[in-house]
Amino acid sequence: MQTQASAVVIGGGVMGTSIAYHLAAAGVRDVVLVERDELASGSTSKAAGGVRAQFSDELNIHLGARSLEAFGRFQEEIGYDIGLHRVGYLFLLSTPEEVASFEESVRLQNSLGVPSRMITPKEARKLSPLISIDGLLAAAYSPDDGHCTPEAVVHGYASAARALGVRILRHTEVTGIELHGSTITAVSTTLGRIATGTVICAAGPWSRAVGAMAGVELPVVPLRRQIAVTEPVKGLSADLPMTIDFTTSLYFHAEGPGLLLGMSDPGERPGFATDPHDRWIPALYAAMERRAPALLDLRRTGGWAGLYEITPDHNALIGEARSVSRFLYATGFSGHGFLQGPAVGEVVRDLCLGRVPFVDVSPLSADRFAADAPRPEANLV
Repeated sequence: MQTQASAVVIGGGVMGTSIAYHLAAAGVRDVVLVERDELASGSTSKAAGGVRAQFSDELNIHLGARSLEAFGRFQEEIGYDIGLHRVGYLFLLSTPEEVASFEESVRLQNSLGVPSRMITPKEARKLSPLISIDGLLAAAYSPDDGHCTPEAVVHGYASAARALGVRILRHTEVTGIELHGSTITAVSTTLGRIATGTVICAAGPWSRAVGAMAGVELPVVPLRRQIAVTEPVKGLSADLPMTIDFTTSLYFHAEGPGLLLGMSDPGERPGFATDPHDRWIPALYAAMERRAPALLDLRRTGGWAGLYEITPDHNALIGEARSVSRFLYATGFSGHGFLQGPAVGEVVRDLCLGRVPFVDVSPLSADRFAADAPRPEANLV
């Protein structure tokens, strides 16, 4: 058991492993990452794997685009094949309000170097032949987006972090954070005490409890989301984009010879339950019938449930607590955390080292809610 660390990272998903790797690569020694279960066993392993820069918030565009660059060179730099498929993201828009909102988003994205564009329903159907264009007004598409394998990203970062000296403690639960006045002095775990002056919370849906150990309010609520996988689809194109019906949130992309698909469930209530159920299936089928009736003929062969980490404005919490020294956090991504993992690792590294990050994330501070300054993200699934 390592009893002293320059920084303790809590959480072994994409955020925690990315942060640990980036700290170690910057020369920080004695970094310890603590994970209560297996690496990637929480929200990361349950993610759909989408990667994109098509957001409505300028900060999210920067974080998404920076991460896309990192995913593109991941195999070369980290040495892991993450199954990256740059097939694009296709948002299907059915109301004038959606079209106007995405037109504004595309203008912002283009100004920041993202090659997204508005396209016609017929162009959308050509890209994603399984859809119906009845009632479709337009679509937004970016060819740089796509999807990859979340677990591979985590294990790649973890392997590279270990090679740089990071100690990773699996099956180890954080039981408390010790303070002397307002200064952190140690982290208590089921393996023992780790003396440290810096804690970085990347605990996803469990972040509220971790923050409370240090007296820091992190308004994160867990919410179950489900994914289904289908039997092989005859003639499925390898270039099928991640396709999203924005009105219903139905989405799908190729997963091997079949499809991975999902959508939000308005009837779901906050909680930590991750057991799959079929209560969402009628709404899922209704969305398919409306926008992708070809999917109704496919047999479900598997699926799973995982947790989103929701904040009041459905945007991330990234920053350092003012009330405690030193407690940093990267959590509350509300469904777009995996795709921002590489960039957020860079940002938190810089915040930890007193550097200026490549983008100013101060508007994503957890303090924004007390200051009545929410930072809403509109392009959510």
